[in-house]
Amino acid sequence: MKKGKILSGMRPTGRLHIGHLSVLENWIKLQDEYSCFFFSADWHALTTSFDDTGDIKKNALEMVADWLAVGLDPEKSVIFNQSDVKEHAELHLLFSMITPLAWLERVPSFKDQIQQFKEQGKDILMYGFLGYPLLQAADVLIYRADAVPVGEDQLPHLELTREVARRFNSMYSRVFPEPKALLAKVSSFPGTDNRKMSKSYSNDIGIFLEADELKEKVNSMITDPARIRKTDPGDPEICCVYKFHKLYSPNESESIAEECRKGQIGCVACKKIVFTNMDNSLAEFREKRRQIIARPNYIQEVLADGALKARKEAADTMSIVREAMKI
Repeated sequence: MKKGKILSGMRPTGRLHIGHLSVLENWIKLQDEYSCFFFSADWHALTTSFDDTGDIKKNALEMVADWLAVGLDPEKSVIFNQSDVKEHAELHLLFSMITPLAWLERVPSFKDQIQQFKEQGKDILMYGFLGYPLLQAADVLIYRADAVPVGEDQLPHLELTREVARRFNSMYSRVFPEPKALLAKVSSFPGTDNRKMSKSYSNDIGIFLEADELKEKVNSMITDPARIRKTDPGDPEICCVYKFHKLYSPNESESIAEECRKGQIGCVACKKIVFTNMDNSLAEFREKRRQIIARPNYIQEVLADGALKARKEAADTMSIVREAMKI
């Protein structure tokens, strides 16, 4: 017996990096426990890429190929593009009629992202950006999801969803569950420069990099800046490479840290070990992705089949919503 329904998604901004792996590993586990709906949030991509839309469709296909290669199973989960299910937009519109403006303005990421993009010389203060948390609420509630896997930073968005569900249920009739948070431990990976891993910083490490590209990325990682010579004692806790050892060299990480502190292992040798372990771990994903890409139109077929299933579920919800609102 499934525990209930789950909805989650990602914006299609390009190929995935290893910082996404912990999220995907959680999704893969959940698809055996819940009825899962996973979507490419292509409408959400427009909130910051409204002036550069040419790659959104391509990015969505690439991202879904990545999902499948890592282990999402279209036989277990509904996988689809947000824009292929127009009911998301309809429910968003109806929610916009009953949601106080102040609820949207208090979402923590609202002012933060406006400032972040302003520093990059871009104005994203558009009606669609203000309303994207409400579109997220519609994404979740259109499937009457019981739970949403989130990190702690996303809890305010989920609480808005719960508030919108409560307001609708109180104003009309009880249609929507108040989805609970499935708090997931999301591993935080540094980029090659020890900042947060992000494509915008160009410090990301792709999941599916070929061995020579992966080696180049590992070799560019910043280590303890105080170490000049191999024999200098180092501090592994401030070293980017050591953070990857903790994940990819779990049985060796403590001894490597001790050798680093004593100046018994150099940064070149240390990077060589982590590269070998990372390459061995990621090789299976690379091969699986090659097999997926070799199947003509397979990804499009997965998305088309997923959209059919998602539309049926969404249409059922909208029939109940219209009846409740008497429209």
